[in-house]
Amino acid sequence: MKLTVVGGGSTYTPELIDGFARLRDTLPIEELVLTDPATDRLELIGALARRIFARQDHHGTITTTTDLDAAVEGADAVLLQLRVGGQAARRQDETWPLECGCVGQETTGAGGLAKALRTVPVVLDIADRVRRTNPTAWIIDFTNPVGIVTRALLAEGHKAVGLCNVAIGFQRKFAALLDVPATQVHLDHVGLNHLTWETGVRLGGPEGENVLPDLLTGHGDTIAADLHLPRPLLNRLAVVPSYYLRYYYAHDEVVRELRTKPSRAAEVAEMERQLLTLYADPSLDEKPDLLAKRGGAYYSEAAVDLAAALLGGAGSPYQVVNTYNNGTLPFLPDDAVIEVQASVGAKGPTPLPVPAVDPLFAGLMAQVTAYEDLALRAALHGGRDRVFKALLSHPLIGQYEYADALTDQLIAHNREHLAWA
Repeated sequence: MKLTVVGGGSTYTPELIDGFARLRDTLPIEELVLTDPATDRLELIGALARRIFARQDHHGTITTTTDLDAAVEGADAVLLQLRVGGQAARRQDETWPLECGCVGQETTGAGGLAKALRTVPVVLDIADRVRRTNPTAWIIDFTNPVGIVTRALLAEGHKAVGLCNVAIGFQRKFAALLDVPATQVHLDHVGLNHLTWETGVRLGGPEGENVLPDLLTGHGDTIAADLHLPRPLLNRLAVVPSYYLRYYYAHDEVVRELRTKPSRAAEVAEMERQLLTLYADPSLDEKPDLLAKRGGAYYSEAAVDLAAALLGGAGSPYQVVNTYNNGTLPFLPDDAVIEVQASVGAKGPTPLPVPAVDPLFAGLMAQVTAYEDLALRAALHGGRDRVFKALLSHPLIGQYEYADALTDQLIAHNREHLAWA
């Protein structure tokens, strides 16, 4: 089995490598290729990856290359984890929206749109090259904004599935609170990428007992503290929202916080500097503890599980993925990309049935779906007017003066990445 990681020079890659090594019985990789245009980082990460494999007695080969076509040739699956513009672009995404009093964040709001505009054309070019070289390969997208990027891939007919670590993070957290194995926790997870709610927590599988009410009663304070949301709000919602919902439920509070502290991008950039220093140590043969603070917890395990299921291996029968709606949520278009539990096999994911969604959640999902449609049009076709309309439609913006100002800022800060600007 051959897997290719596009963006293999990321400082996060050792987490992925560790998962591949530990879970080799689930996903028996024979060849792993890391590809990235950043040659210096790629070689550094590649060397550490080989040491991690050796430490854990994994006999698969790891190669590095800047030649994308060679990297994906013959691959069974291609994992996308890239950041167009790097941490410098992310730092801008997190700062200039604050000038208009809007959340500055890399996956939602104006910053999220900027990332989508930079990313979608690049990802589609990569996917086209994968299809030309190896049309049977699955594309697993972990590149944000996952929902928009996955929708772009599917709309072009690519064999693609989107992946996020929010659900597996909740699964592991709830399992620890309930003192049960994580494999026994099944989430009723519904929404769009970075706009999801856990409406049930079931023991044993989709038909198992729903223990969410007991979980909220016994551990509501802990869950609320992790989400930075008030416990009474969770009681009234009777669900567990993704921590990304805080940008909607406490928007002004978040803006005030963001204006008084360094950006997350600045924190990550410093962390990456330290990680690269650690990675250069030839005696290091495991992921360092510092990597846990980098973000993306459990991504490696989710990626292994998904790839194994798609490639006919031992992956879990039910997984939370990003895929076409196709009638699963009747209030959304069929070609909307939703994030729900699905059965996953060699033919791809099939969403499980979802009970009727409360209008409180369905309404927000519908509005953000409309934004994602407009955002994708802007990413594919460019133009100031398309950018403006996408921003105006976003529930975190919604006022024409803000949308106008943010459009100008977005274009000014991203001109080098926008072919039409």
